[in-house]
Amino acid sequence: MKTKIYSVITLLFLSLSISAQVDRTKMPESGPAPKVNIGTPKKFTLKNGLQVLVVENHKLPRVSVTLDIDNPPMTQGNKKGVEGFVGSMLGTGTTTMSKEDFDKKVDYLGANIGFGAESAYASSLSKYFPTVLELMADAAFNPVFAQDEFDKQMKQSLDAIKSNENSVAAIASRVDRVLTYGKNHPYGEFTSEETLKNITLQDVKNHYNKVFKPNNSYLVVIGDVDYKTVKKQITKLFSGWQKGETIAQSLPKVTNPTTTEINFINMPNAVQSEVAVINSVDLKMNDKDYYAVLLANQILGGGGTGRVFKNLREDKAYTYGAYSGISSSRYASRFKASASVRNMVTDSSVVEFMKEINKIRYQKATQKELDIAKAKYVGSFVTNVEKPATIAGYALNILQNNLPKDYYENYLKNINAVTLDDVQNAAIKYFRGDKARIVITGKGIDVLKNLEKTDYPIKYFDKEGNPTVKPPMTLPIPDGMTATSVIDKYLEAIGGKENVMAVKTTLMIANATIQGTPVVMTRKSSSPNKSSVEMSVMGNTMQKTIFDGQNGFTEGRGQKTDMPADQIAKYKSENALFIDLNYTSGKLVRIEPLDGKNAIVLEYNNSEIFYDMESGLKIKEVSTEIGQGGKEVKVPTLFSDYKEVNGVKFPHSISRKLGPMDLNFKVEEIKVNEGVSDADFE
Repeated sequence: MKTKIYSVITLLFLSLSISAQVDRTKMPESGPAPKVNIGTPKKFTLKNGLQVLVVENHKLPRVSVTLDIDNPPMTQGNKKGVEGFVGSMLGTGTTTMSKEDFDKKVDYLGANIGFGAESAYASSLSKYFPTVLELMADAAFNPVFAQDEFDKQMKQSLDAIKSNENSVAAIASRVDRVLTYGKNHPYGEFTSEETLKNITLQDVKNHYNKVFKPNNSYLVVIGDVDYKTVKKQITKLFSGWQKGETIAQSLPKVTNPTTTEINFINMPNAVQSEVAVINSVDLKMNDKDYYAVLLANQILGGGGTGRVFKNLREDKAYTYGAYSGISSSRYASRFKASASVRNMVTDSSVVEFMKEINKIRYQKATQKELDIAKAKYVGSFVTNVEKPATIAGYALNILQNNLPKDYYENYLKNINAVTLDDVQNAAIKYFRGDKARIVITGKGIDVLKNLEKTDYPIKYFDKEGNPTVKPPMTLPIPDGMTATSVIDKYLEAIGGKENVMAVKTTLMIANATIQGTPVVMTRKSSSPNKSSVEMSVMGNTMQKTIFDGQNGFTEGRGQKTDMPADQIAKYKSENALFIDLNYTSGKLVRIEPLDGKNAIVLEYNNSEIFYDMESGLKIKEVSTEIGQGGKEVKVPTLFSDYKEVNGVKFPHSISRKLGPMDLNFKVEEIKVNEGVSDADFE
């Protein structure tokens, strides 16, 4: 028994000793990149140039086949959209089978067959695959481009265009590509109602004959097939496909602006802004810094661990998600960081995006960030490489991008070899925070005022990417709205006219601080126009203004000054308790956004008064006063935190800006119909 006890104690001691040797405050060092064996598809090429890749996988009785026609990008000009008709009309019957019979047969086999502008796809159970492949080939090579089907597709396409005309996201996606690549580039073209109406059925047939060629196409078969058997079938079905020549267009050069600028697209219906920071790049998969770019982007905006996500969502709560992406291309590509943000924080989001982009360019990332980014790519690669579709995709990438045969065998080694210096150099080269387009699609009246404070030059574009002018910053006044209706709504909002008219006197005491010194404002009012305002500091009266209904004076620092005649006339004409009652004779001038709300602006004498369009409450007043030297000065006052006292709501927060000084008064007490006598106005 003792022997067993000693053994347990010994084992416990050894385990504690081993644990003590592990420093758990440090992340374990990464081991060597795992050895991954990439499967190789079997390949053959038909005489017409079609290249075929076959990946056998017998784990499940299913097969899929993809036809990829690898044409260089080409512009369609005033017939943009014709390529979409090719994809949508293929598979709508063949010269040997009606659309109804074709669809019935596909459904009966439990298969999927689909077509794109320059592609085709099919999948089914392996026992039906020979028939499904035959159906796909029949639809691809023997299409029926019928007028009635064309008319149907045209209507659907026009309806889709119209339905997206007010989609902020759709317009943003369209215009940011126009601005990045230009309208004369295939990647910058977009389909419009005008270009669709230029397309005829013959244009669709001509485009099909032009692009559906085997000598630049790839057919990829994945699944439960026998290579020799499927090779015979493909040879039989696809050898008759006639090859042809596709002449590559000379693509216009894609450039970035000489300095970072805001490109703004006004969408009056936008409830949030689409913000994208974009610059064009020349990045190919065989570039030496390709892996460093991937990791730099992962650190910056690759999902929930990315810096922009943590900043704009987790820290600032500006958006549900912020991301960045960069892609490689043989022709043209770009870097893009984007998010959908609330209107009120559009300018702040721009600042934070640019901060993060410039930070990764000019400051090295941390080793922890790099390790996390590498782990993401390693894990994804190891997981995906087990999938037959991945093997086929890798093989296709090697062929299309002219990559070394061992490109993916060395993938993990190349990822793990990236250093912090490599990441920073890639960020400097590809994330052009100094030459970016900040493309913002949103409601100009809500966001432009603050965007102008970012100091980035702003250029304006319409929904088709054409240069335009700055949108109007006010909204039209609704028909039937008058100064009287605005004031009536205000009176209703604060308690109703009956309750308001029942108020005969008010006493208000409010506190503020000036440079740390407490200030108390005591205001007393009596119907119809008696008023007393006293400002005191540390219990001492610094200034007071009294009006007894006929005459008045201002007293401060031991000096008393009688009111001039024009000031007396003003005090006599105004309601001391609710000055808004006088504003029915004012003029409505505009509707203006204010802190995310629309405000109706009423002009009265030398003041503009802002009323919330939704609540009816007064939220701001800007008075024009004469300052030193006879210069006019705009003095804004903000009203908020309305609370009810004796059935009437009064603002309990009043902020007034006097030059560089802000006076933020918090109302401590309001008395209605008590605490005020005629003696207070002597």
